[in-house]
Amino acid sequence: MQLPIVAPAPLVTAHAGAFRDLFENRCQFRHFQNYLTGLMVLSNKSMSNMVRCVLDSADKTNLSRFFTESPWFQDQVNDRRLGYLLQQTKSARLPKDKSALVLDDTLCEHVGSLFEYIDRHYNHGDDTYPLAHNPVTSHYVSGPVRFPVDLRLYRRYEEMTRWEEFVRKHFPDREIPKRKKERTQFHKVVDPVLLQDPDFQTLDQQFRTKIALAIELLEAALRRKLPFGVVLFDSWYLAEEFVAVLQRRKKDWISILKKNRNLETNSFVLKDADGKRIPLDGPHISVEDLVPLIPATAYRAVTVGETTYWTFTLAVRIPSLGKVRLVISFEKADLTGTYAVLVTNRVDWTALRVIATYLLRWPIETFYQDGKGHLGLDEYRMRDAEAIQKHWCLVFVAYSLLHLDCLPPSPTKSRLPIKTIGEACRQQAQALIETLILQTHERLQQGQQAHEVLALLFAKQQVIAAI
Repeated sequence: MQLPIVAPAPLVTAHAGAFRDLFENRCQFRHFQNYLTGLMVLSNKSMSNMVRCVLDSADKTNLSRFFTESPWFQDQVNDRRLGYLLQQTKSARLPKDKSALVLDDTLCEHVGSLFEYIDRHYNHGDDTYPLAHNPVTSHYVSGPVRFPVDLRLYRRYEEMTRWEEFVRKHFPDREIPKRKKERTQFHKVVDPVLLQDPDFQTLDQQFRTKIALAIELLEAALRRKLPFGVVLFDSWYLAEEFVAVLQRRKKDWISILKKNRNLETNSFVLKDADGKRIPLDGPHISVEDLVPLIPATAYRAVTVGETTYWTFTLAVRIPSLGKVRLVISFEKADLTGTYAVLVTNRVDWTALRVIATYLLRWPIETFYQDGKGHLGLDEYRMRDAEAIQKHWCLVFVAYSLLHLDCLPPSPTKSRLPIKTIGEACRQQAQALIETLILQTHERLQQGQQAHEVLALLFAKQQVIAAI
């Protein structure tokens, strides 16, 4: 049995008014407040548990209709959230050229295939293919201010186009390969035929790669006039198409570079420890072949915060990307172990600035951790895709309100939040316990018996438990 929630969380009460006109009636607005509160303070984020714990909430069916039938729109809520955040954080943000838009994606794993658009996606962390949704998100970072901006759901080509269904329709006697290499070859054989089917062609045109989704997120951030100067992303998004859009939009960028990427050998000169030019064969050399040729004396120590990196940097040309700057970085002074390679369009930036700026990407990782660990980003049980999108939207709202509570009171005192999202959640829970105690005390003072008060507070939990 869990403690009953007798009021919205204080942060919800303080900020929810900014969203009031987006909901048709008080009932919808109450669902909005209760759901945000449940996300912040309940360990079990399911709708049934929220209904069980929130005293003034309706039954699960009503809350479910709030996501599936009520005429509120997550795009409007998200736009309002971003406008409100930009207003509330104006004094805490850094200048535009020191602020970043970060792009990445995550997996929201589930057991069972009844969720709309769920599919098996590759998890590079453990080399598995779990059933999951794969949202691509953008995140804003400016000094202590960091919050999610927007989200697009990535759908694999085969799931989006119902590819296997159409293969069975047009090639009923062909077995669909399961191994990746054979399946790729099979695509080349069958896809030209499938594309002649008007229904398949329509689905094919709706497919969006992660690069296309990243471009959509960038354009959406620009339409909202989000003030940022640099875009940060990992190697998955380092594609000619995306870089071309960034160049057209006059945005700087930094990415991780895969070690098998080729560099144009005529675009740079590499010298040995004696200052003599090292001859390079062929028009191209991969990064992983270049690194062993760099003399140890060419590396320089760069300290960012409390961490020191040993770096080598040079300007080169990369096919499809043009002229860029590389920063090769080891964590160990003896240049052993793994190394990272950063690449940026800003050939005039120092290794220190490139590394320090790319580290601004980390808040999107902590958002995924906090979103899943504290706010139920991946704990939804609704099966309808639109309802899931609304859940994600409200997770963004809950995170944003908590983040406002984490900002330093004076922008001059700290460049980091003064507490974690987990601490903010616990403080909201403690405030609700205090409210519960005060209301209980007031009822007792009015002459109600203790067993009557407890029966009232825990009535819903007892009824649901009995069912």
